[in-house]
Amino acid sequence: MGIAESKRVLVTGGAGFLGSHLCERLLADGHEVVCVDNLFTGAKRNILHLIGDPNFEFLRHDVTFPLYVEVDRIYNLACPASPIYYQVDPVQTTKTSVHGAINMLGLAKRVKARIFQASTSEVYGDPEIHPQPESYWGKVNPIGYRSCYDEGKRCAETLFFDYHRQHRLEIKVARIFNTYGPRMQLNDGRVVSNFIVQALKNEDLTVYGGGEQTRSFCYVDDLIEAFVRFMDSDAAFTGPVNLGNPGEFTIRELAETVIAMTGSRSKIVYRPLPSDDPRQRQPDIGLAREALGWAPTVALREGLAKTIPYFEALLRAA
Repeated sequence: MGIAESKRVLVTGGAGFLGSHLCERLLADGHEVVCVDNLFTGAKRNILHLIGDPNFEFLRHDVTFPLYVEVDRIYNLACPASPIYYQVDPVQTTKTSVHGAINMLGLAKRVKARIFQASTSEVYGDPEIHPQPESYWGKVNPIGYRSCYDEGKRCAETLFFDYHRQHRLEIKVARIFNTYGPRMQLNDGRVVSNFIVQALKNEDLTVYGGGEQTRSFCYVDDLIEAFVRFMDSDAAFTGPVNLGNPGEFTIRELAETVIAMTGSRSKIVYRPLPSDDPRQRQPDIGLAREALGWAPTVALREGLAKTIPYFEALLRAA
């Protein structure tokens, strides 16, 4: 990349699972990176290997407060994405999505930066349409235990499009479906990390309901490639755009695959389904294919083969 193309890029939530991979990719592409994180769910260990890079800067900051920096582009990834963490302090989760969006949009307006919003497939709620296209408005419970995250992200999308219409801000809104890979947390409560950790410990794998509910799992490298392509795409293409892997698996299939790949002695046990847990979740990525020339390339077993050793190392160090 030539010097003229190099940009100063702000990544909020930059010490998190997705954020740290994005920081790594942006540095590799020749950009300067300002990584912002309050370390609620992010971890310094995710970015320690980047600290010595002269093009990398870390700021401990909470996006619910204004931030004054000079940047060319902003990726707004800050928000706990796992139910275990976003339900610890649901009011703060909503504030992070809404106040965080307002503060980052205000910064983008001031410095005339293009801004990317990490939205979520949770905006579709428990969908009545399968797979979910971007045109679907969703079926969301506004007062449930997951609402702090679901409705916070929906409101953030509203803010992004109103700033775009009212202030002509260049926005990119991505709806992210289940993603997995190295740097997920041991105890984040997400199904891939849960199953891998349980299997490595030879503990029972906990499946909720009958295990027939489906999810689609995207490996982190595929998702980061989509982020970069989307941010670099024509300004007129704002999204929202679904980003995820359309390969659909039942939760029971995932559990059986993880047991087989880890050589675990674990058994599968069944527990009642949590409140508002979606029955189906699969992205329609037709728009991403058409507009970005993007589709995932890493199959589930290949991605798990890259993820399992990471958790083995974490457990050895624990």
